[in-house]
Order: sequence, then structure tokens, then C-alpha cells
Amino acid sequence: MAQIDTMLHVPATDTSTVRNNPRTPVYTLTTDDLDGELGNQDISGILQSSRDPFTAVAGFNFGQARFRIRGYDGENTLVSLNGVRVNDLETNWAVWSNWAGLNDVTRWMQVRTGIGPSRQLFGSIGGTTDININASSLRKGIRTSYASANRAYRNRVMVTYATGMNAKGWAFAFSGSRRWADEGYVEGTSFDAYAYYAGVEKRFNDRHTVSLSGFGAPISQGRQALAVQEAYDLAGTPYYNPNWGYQAGEKRNSKMSRDHKPMVLLTHQFKLSDAAKLTTSAYYTFGRDGLTGLNWFDARDPRPDYYRYLPSFYRYEDSHLYDDMENAWRNDVNTRQIDWDQLYFANGKNLYQVEDANGIAGNTVVGNRSKYIVEEVRADPTRFGLNSVWNKDLDDRTHLTVGGSYHKQRTHYFRRVDDLLGGDFWLDIDQFADRDFNDTTISQNDLDTPNKLVGDGDVFGHDYFIHTSYANVFSQIEKKWARLEAYVGVDLSQTTFWREGNLRNGRFPDNSYGESDKKGFLGFGAKAGIIFKVSGRHFITANSAYIVRPPSGNAAFISPRVRDAVVSGLKQESTYGGDLSYVLKAPRVKGRATAYWTRIADQVWNRSYYHDDFLTIVNYAMTGVDQVHRGVEVGLEANLTSTWQMTAVYAGGNYTYDSRPLATITRNNSDEIFAQDRRVFWQGYRVGGMPQSAASLGLKYSSPKFWFAGVSANWFANIYLDPNPDRRTNEALENLVTSDPQWNELLEQTRLDDQMTVDLFAGKSWLFQRKYRLAVNLSVSNLLDNQEFRVGGFEQLRYERMQVDKFPPKYSYLFGRNYFAMVTFSF
Repeated sequence: MAQIDTMLHVPATDTSTVRNNPRTPVYTLTTDDLDGELGNQDISGILQSSRDPFTAVAGFNFGQARFRIRGYDGENTLVSLNGVRVNDLETNWAVWSNWAGLNDVTRWMQVRTGIGPSRQLFGSIGGTTDININASSLRKGIRTSYASANRAYRNRVMVTYATGMNAKGWAFAFSGSRRWADEGYVEGTSFDAYAYYAGVEKRFNDRHTVSLSGFGAPISQGRQALAVQEAYDLAGTPYYNPNWGYQAGEKRNSKMSRDHKPMVLLTHQFKLSDAAKLTTSAYYTFGRDGLTGLNWFDARDPRPDYYRYLPSFYRYEDSHLYDDMENAWRNDVNTRQIDWDQLYFANGKNLYQVEDANGIAGNTVVGNRSKYIVEEVRADPTRFGLNSVWNKDLDDRTHLTVGGSYHKQRTHYFRRVDDLLGGDFWLDIDQFADRDFNDTTISQNDLDTPNKLVGDGDVFGHDYFIHTSYANVFSQIEKKWARLEAYVGVDLSQTTFWREGNLRNGRFPDNSYGESDKKGFLGFGAKAGIIFKVSGRHFITANSAYIVRPPSGNAAFISPRVRDAVVSGLKQESTYGGDLSYVLKAPRVKGRATAYWTRIADQVWNRSYYHDDFLTIVNYAMTGVDQVHRGVEVGLEANLTSTWQMTAVYAGGNYTYDSRPLATITRNNSDEIFAQDRRVFWQGYRVGGMPQSAASLGLKYSSPKFWFAGVSANWFANIYLDPNPDRRTNEALENLVTSDPQWNELLEQTRLDDQMTVDLFAGKSWLFQRKYRLAVNLSVSNLLDNQEFRVGGFEQLRYERMQVDKFPPKYSYLFGRNYFAMVTFSF
């Protein structure tokens, strides 16, 4: 506890206290590597010619343990297709699954880690990734592949055809794939995904080129849920999944993710002169993003790992029942999985009469009212935009970039009935409001259609849009001298978001329907960097940035499902920081050592959960959440001989919360405020969800006879779970003294054990008749089958002050030994 915030209240009865780049490298990687296919990467660093060993290893070896470079979330890294920013406007995250399975199309991507110049967009504190999907950029010819794995999916087939640019100035390209598994690595999961791409490009003359590309990746996947350690131990596996159960003897998963968001992109490249080029792109994307789950009313919780169904709930109350429950959990698979047949049985025996159904006076409906249903929660986006960038060489040593963009997004949030599970209808009222207020009007989710009966496919519960518009302009100038390079960039943006409700909610009849007030924010960014060339092999680089951006739209609203109120004290976030690097670029040894520091201030943190003291769903919103990310990165690659290569990498990070945010707790189904401006003592706690330190030592042999093999040992440390904020307040410690066991149990942050893994990879290729190429690649991750590696999880927000272990953390484990093998044939 030495580094934890020290300003927690101590009761008067106890006087003790609690004390607690190179221009950061550009490199190119293939999505083949990200998917386990090896031997195809081409990484470039400063001066566009040297590998950056740290970034390569961090992207591949460390990714399995959820390592994040410099600890940044995805909102701090921008992704673009043909220069068009594709990060979601509400969350600021890029959704890579939108083009998953199109490895042949997206295989070459330019990635810049951290602050640095970009001739596509302004960038972000975490860097940029740009993917070129023009038809002419794909390798000419036919490429087919089959892959076998024991990860999320078991099989994958892929076919790609590209003509290249022909003599008439046309290029065509097509690609498609399918990935599938009846059951993935985790029991009860399934995977079925397709992907498609079509592109056409026309070069009219030396000045004008137009390309049109379209792609999509429909995915249906059975999901795994995290569980408490007790459930893993009783099930006898760290990969226990409570989301599934048997229905009529067949496995069925309640959590099915169904996603498909196709995109069409039109790009025009206009060569204004030998020194200037204008690239303009327009795009449109739409589709669906849904996740199913169980819902129930006036019935027992159907989740098998609900805390009252675990043996530990009876440990101190009924020892006999505890023994019976433990025996059932260990020996009866039906006890620890969903009982689908019982849900159907309960729905089929629940005859119910609804008066004035669907708001029609005298309309009486009698039927089996479903106690349990499978619902699908949807977030369907529609988005379009325009992006234009002008690049010009002002002279041999000076380059100017000027760009601008406009994006508009509307996301439709709603809930629909996926399966009535044998019932005749579901009554659309809020169960917590029905219990808390005993008022049939207040409990209506759709006040204009009271007593609404819904069936399979019908919308219920909530239905609203979040609108977001974003516009920006940016400029960057780069200058080179004999021993020095420098750049400066600025960005100005305007973001506006608002909610539009499609239902008038009974709890909030005056601020649930229609458009809310619009929230507008003016953003600003500035960055600068230099490269000092000590010699042709030694470089010193420095980068810095200051960025002001709006809060994310998905966190700004207190409870957007039922009302348009925003979090109190909403303000812009600010991010500032920099890095300093030494780069070695020698014929046989390449390396980089970097020190970095970043502060991300005034973030909004917003969650909903069941509160045991208030006995209802609450909204817990914090403002003024600050983080500091500091650390070092060291990467070294040495060619020991013409065939043997060694790689050594170390990442030492320290990512902490660095403020005492203010929390507001509100009742979800009314405007009652349980707590206002509650001080949360988060300062000094570690940011969770990733290893903050990692290291890797690898050895690779590349034979002159076109085969290679390698092995790497990886170490991960300083892995924490994000702290529950309400446990770190004066109110949580009320009436406790430092000698009470609950004191430390409430304050100590959950730290996971340090772990190691070993990975193996190999491959070989053959060339026939100087035209046909056959390649075989194999990678084995976690070769030693380490099944004790907890890579993440979360502290439950629901907690009991005097019995902290009543709601213990939930964990996720790294897969044990797993493989990816692929055969590729191309010509």
C-alpha cells in the first residue's frame, strides 16, 4: 500500500494513518502475423529502412497477454483506411473485426507507435496505423490458403485474386474467406465468420486515379464469460464458461455476438504537379452490432455462477448444504451450466392475463408470459464522411501537409427479443421500477404503448440514437538539415453529440423522448519532434504532444437507455507527454532505447451495476480521472551469423491513476441522487488490465534453403485488476480502524502473479517453375502449456463492506498450448 493515496479518512478512535524515437518508429507488419502466420513481415524504422525489434516483439509475442504498448487504450491510437480515420466517433476505438479475415487485403499496414509525423492525419499520443486497400496495392496473382488452429476458430480458408494495374489503367481485386469452429478453445463457444472484399481502380492519366473498394466481415461467435476463482476450481479448468448449457442434449450459448458492418470507400488521387498531390476519400458504412444474453422477470437468476448458487455462499450458514453444493459443482456438469430445458418449462407453465394490452382499452390477452427470454442488445452504426489531404514538397528539404475531414455518425441503440424460449409474449415493463414504485405507469418502458406485449424480433426496453459529428483541419511541416530533422503539427477540431430518444420512458417522461441539447466541444492538438543524427548509425530523437479532446459520447450520458441527462461536471480531456530515444542502426545490430511520460487528465468514468446497500441498479459516474503513463522500452536485434538472429526486448512501465476523482451515484430508474461529489482516493493505484512490464528473448534460424525456425521466452509482470472506486472512499471505511481486516481488504489492489510463456514458430517455402509458390507456416503459443496465467479480469463493482470476499474478482486465463498452421499456394 506504500504508493496508494494517503488521504483516506481515519476514524477518531484510531490515530494511525494509511500510507501508503527514432522519431518513434514507423514499421510495416502484416495481418498474417497478427493471425499467427509467420515469415511475411517487413518492418521498417527511421529512414524507412531498419527494423524496430521492440515494436515487432511487442505486437506479436506480448499480444497474447493483452500487453498494450505504453499502456494506452485503443482510443489513443488512430487507424485509417486509405487515409480515412475509422475509429468509432463515440468510443474513439477502432473495431478491427470489421475487416477480420481479409488478411490478404490488409496484410501491409504502416504503423507508427507513439507521437510522430504523419502525412495522412494528425495522429494521436499512441500512434497511427494506416492500411492501403486500393486494388492496385494487392499482390498480383492468385493466393489461396488453408489454416488449422485450436484457438477461437478451428479452420480457415481464403482466396484472393488481383490483376495489378494493366496496360489500360485498370486494376481489379477480389478476396473472400471463411473461418469456423463448432467449438473453439473454450467449451461452449462457437465461431462462424465470412469476409469479402472487392476493389476496382482506374488510372485515367498520370494525374488522376480513382479507386472504389467495398468490404465486410459478418461474424457470429459464442462468447466466454469471466468467472470467480471458486468456479474455475470447482469446474476443474481455468477455461470454465458459464454462458452455455444443454438444450435437448445440444450445447447452446446464451452470449452470441453477431456483427456485420460493411464499408464502401471511394478515393481520388490527384497529382497536381511533380511536387504536390491531393488525395480525397469519401466513405459510407452501416450495419449491425449485437450481443445476446438472458433476461428474466419475477424468476430465479438463471446464471449458473450467480453468487448464491456457489458453495461458498453456504460456507458459514449451512455446512451440509455447502458439502452438497460442492459435490454437485465438481461432479454434475448440469449444476454449473445453464439449464435451458428448465427455462422452457418455466415459460410454458406461466399462464398470465394482461389487461389493456398494447395500450388498447378493453384489449385482454391471455397466454404464457415468458419469465425468461434471450434478448439481443444492439448498437447499429451508420456513418459517412469525407477526407482530403494535400501534400507538397516545398523544396528538397521541406514538406508540407494540410488536411481536413468531416464525419457524421448515428448509432441506433435498442433491445430486441431474440427468443421467447417457448412463451407467448414478454411484457415490456421495468422490473426494478415495478418493485421500487409499485406504479404501473412509472414501470412502463414505452409510456405511449403501455402494457406492450413483444415477441420474437420485437424492440423493447430501450430505443434511442446517439448522434455524433466531427470535423477537423490539420497541418504539418517537416524540415531536414544535414544533422537534424524536425517537424511541427497542429490540429483543430469540432465535435458535437446528442441523444435522440424513440420511446417515452415512464420513469423519465420529460427527458427520454426526442432530441436532447447538443454538446459541442472545440478540440486542439499540437506536436513537435526532432531527430539528431550523431552519425550514420547513431540517432537521438525527441517527440512531444499536447492534445485537448472531448469526452467520449458513450460515457457522457448518465444512463442513455432511459434519459438524456449528462454527467455532472463534464469537461474536455487533455493529454500531454513526450518520449526521448536513442537509436542504433548498425549492419549487424539494431536497437532502440526509449523513455516516455504521458499524462491523460480529466477523463470520465461511467458504469452501472447492482448496489447492495441501495438494493437497486445504480449509475456510478466519476469526473476528473487522471492517469500517468511512464516507462522505458528497450529492443535489440543482433545477427549473430548469416543464419542466426537474436532478439531481446524489455518494457518497463508504471501506469497509475493520479487524481482523486469526484463520483456521483444515481438511481438508474429515477433521478434520485444517492451521493454527490463523493471523493474517490484513486491516486497511486495501478491502471489494470495489462502487464505493465514484459520481456522477451528470442532466437531464430533462417536457412539458405528457404526454411526458418525460432523460439522465444516471454516474461510478464506487474499485472493488476482495475480498482473498484467505491471501495477507496471514506464512506467504505466508515466505522473501521486500520487493525480491522476489512481495512486492507477494501484498499489493497488485486495483483496477479508474474508469469512466463514459451513460443515456437517455423516455416518453409518452395518455388516451382519460377511461378508457383507453396509455403507452410506453424506457430505454437504457450508451448509449455502454462494454464495458471491470469491475464486479466476485474474487481466486481458490487461489494460488501464487512465481507469483501462475498463478491471476489473475476478472472480470465491465457489459453494453454495452442497452435496455428497454414498452407499457402500462390501464383
